Amino acid sequence: MPQSPTKPFIDVLSGQRQTIPPVWMMRQAGRYLPEYREVRAKAGGFLDLCFNPELAAEVTLQPIRRFGFDAAIIFSDILVIPYALGRSVRFEVGEGPRLEPLDDPAKVATLAPRVDLGKLKPVFEALKIVRGALDPRIALIGFCGAPWTVATYMVAGHGTPDQAPARMMAYRHPEAFSEIIDVLVDSSIEYLLAQLAAGADALQIFDTWAGVLPPAEFARWSTEPTRRIVEGVRAKVPEAKIIGFPRGAGALLPGYVEATGVDAVSIDWTAEPAFIRERVQSKVAVQGNLDPLVLITGGSALDRAVDDVLANFAQGRLIFNLGHGIQPETPIAHVEQMLKRVRG
Repeated sequence: MPQSPTKPFIDVLSGQRQTIPPVWMMRQAGRYLPEYREVRAKAGGFLDLCFNPELAAEVTLQPIRRFGFDAAIIFSDILVIPYALGRSVRFEVGEGPRLEPLDDPAKVATLAPRVDLGKLKPVFEALKIVRGALDPRIALIGFCGAPWTVATYMVAGHGTPDQAPARMMAYRHPEAFSEIIDVLVDSSIEYLLAQLAAGADALQIFDTWAGVLPPAEFARWSTEPTRRIVEGVRAKVPEAKIIGFPRGAGALLPGYVEATGVDAVSIDWTAEPAFIRERVQSKVAVQGNLDPLVLITGGSALDRAVDDVLANFAQGRLIFNLGHGIQPETPIAHVEQMLKRVRG
């Protein structure tokens, strides 16, 4: 029997260091690409694009065709879970998401106890289309938002600079806040399992707002719910490969890695390299951590920054990525420059 080609991205998650680290970028299907902007204009609203399987598949594949990344990430949004829980979710141009706020215990009592996976069927359809179109060596990533981060939007009804509404609610009404988290944990497990069934090779849990929490709250609201999701997914798919991204976790990362059981962690550009090498990369793969602003800058500053990431982490298991999502104003030539530098 001929062996199927391996996926370098999955090999790293499985414990094998790659001489040339696999590369992809968070938000790689997005507004920096003219072909994305064209499809986006055709789709109508942002959620219309997320829930159109053919168009979502097309924008997922666009950066793969253009750059040959080692992984594609399905085009969707972390707020599809509140939508599938029956909440009103809409995206205002230039203002971001708008939800009906769950800002007191009485409102939390109106939250549906279970996610309606039927509402997310277009995401699974898009995954199947992408899986069928991808080169077998390129991995396909499914994802969800971590319960803490999704809850911050659900409580406030929109994004805020420091997520004060959710933090205050967690202090004032911990039981009600726990109810939101519990529903999101169960919903995320179901959603991620369905993404694996539809063809995803690996999963990422985005905890964009983990870094605003003090250590005890971080353990309670970021680490513990993520641990439960990982455990819940692996109860059904023991070999599931899962990446955690508790952005801004800093010194709390080793505890997060140990408690959650993730196969890799994504690190932002503020992470201290020696600390990460000794306390984190010695246990799991790391993903990151180029500053998205240096990718906009380009030139010798970009070359130096890419070299720094490789010098810091390429002796161990590394997936080369940004420390957060690519910015819309990033020149395509700078992405090409980055890839050339990483791949030598």
